[in-house]
Amino acid sequence: MTDNPKAEQNTAERSANTVSLVIGASGGIGKALVYLLASADVREGEYPKKVIALSRSGYKDPTWPSNVTAISLPEHNEASIAVFVKDLQAQGTRVKLAIVATGVLHNESQGLRPEKRLEDISEEALATYFAVNSTMPALWMKYLVTVMVRENPSIVCISARVGSISDNKLGGWYGYRASKAALNMLVKTAAVEYTRRLKEPLLMCYHPGTVDTGLSAPFQKNVKAKKLFTPEFTANQLLTHLSKLSESRHLNDNESCHFIDWDGKVVTW
Repeated sequence: MTDNPKAEQNTAERSANTVSLVIGASGGIGKALVYLLASADVREGEYPKKVIALSRSGYKDPTWPSNVTAISLPEHNEASIAVFVKDLQAQGTRVKLAIVATGVLHNESQGLRPEKRLEDISEEALATYFAVNSTMPALWMKYLVTVMVRENPSIVCISARVGSISDNKLGGWYGYRASKAALNMLVKTAAVEYTRRLKEPLLMCYHPGTVDTGLSAPFQKNVKAKKLFTPEFTANQLLTHLSKLSESRHLNDNESCHFIDWDGKVVTW
């Protein structure tokens, strides 16, 4: 028995079942993130190589190593998120890094597409944008706070530059812009509370650029080839810049939340 309960707690936590969690693992960026986190070429000891890959279908890519656990969460709502996190608690699992890689921009089968003018706005479309892009990430932050490691946890949400209010010069895309702006505020606000409840947490909104996935497919024709990124590139950039921010997080207690792009540059809120 040690005379330092805190040191004992930290030692117990390091030896616990600690994982990286990717939410939305069946998407292009999600798949690449799972592979990078779980593979041997990731910098040793930075993030847990034991990865939980979460998606509606329970998708497991054949290229993922055996230390990936694919889990299906068919009903992506508050009740199912609560049950999933409760199961992690029951197993004694702690999350070091959680990445929310879900999002919606268009869905032709549902008639969902970015608005070009005010007349295109619909109540149903706005509800969908906010449900997927804002509400679900907020609910994940709500429940994950109970299972994150107590020291230096990280949460990343895939955002978008078009969610920047100060950077909006073109207009249009009302629902997507507004839902991503809401996401940014939710992450920023959660970071304040996470800082009160955990030691040196890091929350990040990440603009991946235009990535060659189904989400951006209808909007790629005017994108220069060198600005159309592979999922592997943007996933590697995300982890690289997250690592840099993690290394410096203890230098400034006020910097618990960041909004950056694929190049590591600050995006204005």
